[in-house]
Amino acid sequence: MKTPFKNIQQALRLNRFVVLALIIMTGLVCIISVTLVVKIHRQTLDSAFVVSSEGNVIPLKLAAQRENLEVEALAHLEQFHNWFYGVEANSYEKNMEKALWLGNASVDAVYRQKKADGFYNRLLQYSLVQQVERIDSQIDMTKEPYAFQTRTMIRINRGTVTDTYELITSGHLIRVERNFPHNPHGLLITDFFENSLRKIEDYETAKE
Repeated sequence: MKTPFKNIQQALRLNRFVVLALIIMTGLVCIISVTLVVKIHRQTLDSAFVVSSEGNVIPLKLAAQRENLEVEALAHLEQFHNWFYGVEANSYEKNMEKALWLGNASVDAVYRQKKADGFYNRLLQYSLVQQVERIDSQIDMTKEPYAFQTRTMIRINRGTVTDTYELITSGHLIRVERNFPHNPHGLLITDFFENSLRKIEDYETAKE
């Protein structure tokens, strides 16, 4: 004959079994979830994903991303130096406006200093043409901000006289939001500085 006490004992055992089973299942779910998260995280470190124009998900290695970033950084620096230093009377203001989108206040400070020194006034007064002949940049891509140094060969035409100069500039690159068409590479020049400027003699030009 069953008593109320036995019924209570059976109910408690059943509850204990259910609770224990739930705890075990919850623990297993947590262990499996953590394992999957760690696995996915490791995979994510090695690859990322992009969506093609057809809607397909394509794996993209982070190594390739860094290579692409370096290509964009070199293109960014080349574009900037072409605009900032390739100037002539009829186009320098438009080029300056484009160049200033690619750098922060440090670039603007160099521009204002040149303006205060009368460089652009002389450009207009004597109809000088300053052409960028060559741009070579070295970038440290190991950590952000990315340090760079650029060697720019500049040719200045003064009518019948042409002089060539070597300009060394340096600074850092940081990543920002892409801004089409003003800043398509999504990079910004900071800490910009003109390290040195020297005239290239004729015999040096012949060697190159």
